[in-house]
Amino acid sequence: MVEILEPSPDREDPGLPPGADLPMRYEAQLPVKEGFVRESLTRVAQLEAEVHPIRPSPAPLGYRTAAQFALHPLGGLAYRRPGSDELVRVHDDPLLAGPLREALKLLNTWPLVGLEEVALRGSLLTGEVQLGLVGGKARHFRKAAEGLVEAGIAGVWWGAADPRGRFRGPTRFLAGKETLLERYGELEVQIDVVSFAQVNPRAAAGLYAEAAKLAGTGGKALELYGGSGVLGFFLARNFAQVTVTDLNRRSIEKGRADAARLGLENVRFARADAREAARFGPAELVAVDPPRSGLAKETLAALLELKPQEIVYIACDPATWARDVARLTEHGYRLDFARPYDFFPYTHHVEVLSYLTMSS
Repeated sequence: MVEILEPSPDREDPGLPPGADLPMRYEAQLPVKEGFVRESLTRVAQLEAEVHPIRPSPAPLGYRTAAQFALHPLGGLAYRRPGSDELVRVHDDPLLAGPLREALKLLNTWPLVGLEEVALRGSLLTGEVQLGLVGGKARHFRKAAEGLVEAGIAGVWWGAADPRGRFRGPTRFLAGKETLLERYGELEVQIDVVSFAQVNPRAAAGLYAEAAKLAGTGGKALELYGGSGVLGFFLARNFAQVTVTDLNRRSIEKGRADAARLGLENVRFARADAREAARFGPAELVAVDPPRSGLAKETLAALLELKPQEIVYIACDPATWARDVARLTEHGYRLDFARPYDFFPYTHHVEVLSYLTMSS
């Protein structure tokens, strides 16, 4: 956007950060996002299927429990403006949950040097925040980490700078609490700044509950890209055995610990690539929640080899989801259900919950 000639009556900007690219009053955002999903089905998948009404975020502001920042050369933290190298200093962000906003104020006064960026992960349940330091050497930040814990940060982790992405390389715990507790529906599970968890836990809990309802009951369920197994825990109520797989070692460790603490003896975890799905079969239900790029060809091939009767597909990109749905329907599956969920108000991002069954 270069210039606003005439603002829409729906336009609303409560001090949004760079990247919040849908500056509209919240009620006006929802049909736009629902339209993204409908359009992807018809244009990409070339399917005529019902899309159920979008489920809004429980809170349009203050919902984000994770954020990442660059260090501004003039001091303090900054967001990167999408599509450029420009850094925008950030003093506040209305999309962040309250505990993260307080942590942001603290960190803007802290002399952070020798880092590439920092990340925050907070808990709505406890009001605590973890800090992740990215770059440099872990040993250089131990004293700073102890000082940050004294100043109110619950725990501090370090991660090596890695071209593959944040916390994809070596990580070290430095000070404070290694994990925080967060609530997803009735479940309290561990989270930390160095492994994946949905950033809008209240919205995610609603999606997981509906996914479990769609899946019904059965013998064996398999979850790919499962992280620390929150969806698997929801499925465990109605399936005799649930296997959760993920490549992240830290996520698997947390999931095992949570399953033991919650008394879910029918959930097991395996550190494995989603491409290896076939070796965990057979399974009546397979749940997938892949990255934005969707299912890799090898993962799709493994899924088709497993040939489960039911597939729960959760997506963060409607276009790649529609592409994969089209491929699955070419191999005998039918899209029985699709619903958008809004995890990221004031941005174009939208989650999709879908349910496919093998045609008889």
